[in-house]
Amino acid sequence: MILDIDRHAHVSSSLQRWDPRFKIVSVGVFIAAIAFIQTLPVAVMALTLASVMIFLSRIPVAFVAKLLQWVVMFLLPFFIILPLSYPGHDHGQFLGMDFAWEGIRLALLIVIKGVTIVMCALAIFGTSRFDVAMFALQRLKCPHVLVQLLLFTYRYIFVFLAEMERMDTAMKARGFIKRPNAYTIRVMGGFVGTLLIRSFERTERVFKAMLSKGYQGELHSLLEFHAAGKDYIKSIVMVSLAVLVLCSEFSGRFQAAVHSWY
Repeated sequence: MILDIDRHAHVSSSLQRWDPRFKIVSVGVFIAAIAFIQTLPVAVMALTLASVMIFLSRIPVAFVAKLLQWVVMFLLPFFIILPLSYPGHDHGQFLGMDFAWEGIRLALLIVIKGVTIVMCALAIFGTSRFDVAMFALQRLKCPHVLVQLLLFTYRYIFVFLAEMERMDTAMKARGFIKRPNAYTIRVMGGFVGTLLIRSFERTERVFKAMLSKGYQGELHSLLEFHAAGKDYIKSIVMVSLAVLVLCSEFSGRFQAAVHSWY
């Protein structure tokens, strides 16, 4: 699974050179506009705009596709749950159960919006180093606790995975083979318990080390942000696109699509 979302943050692009503060706010407005979309044509339009944004970011397509496959896999169950549970008007029968075409439309809408929002988030955090994006959030007066929580989670999830890999290698070196039996379940239970205890002990050590270095609840950085005219122009374009999406949604032009499966 792809976890290092800023793997290609060094790739030069117009989005990479965009001041992270302006980028977070502007694309955040666009994401908020996506949340109001209720019709498929406008959702497809937002998806197209997000695809253009990814293209401009120059993030490799393979990396984006690998990330989105997990999003799609997570959202696919909606295509089963919603048609069988949505109280729509156009009903049919499927294996003896009520089946609503409107549920298909709603599931498709959720998947398109979910993919679009993830692509926008990738445009924000995939074109800036994660720590830089977090300090930009801090400059935007985002609560310090939330910023530090995100920063430490992102930093130590890789430490956690490395620890898990070392323990797994040590178990294999001692001849342990996972099998579908009660002994394996007991061993894996001990594995998870040991991993949690080690993680807790590491957390205490890290916290004490931070206190010894003068940590008082805030992270300080010498990083400075400097906005130029291009940053303002990019932000105006992004917010204009968000307004365009909202105007298309509330103009009533695509309202008819709500009453059909498409």
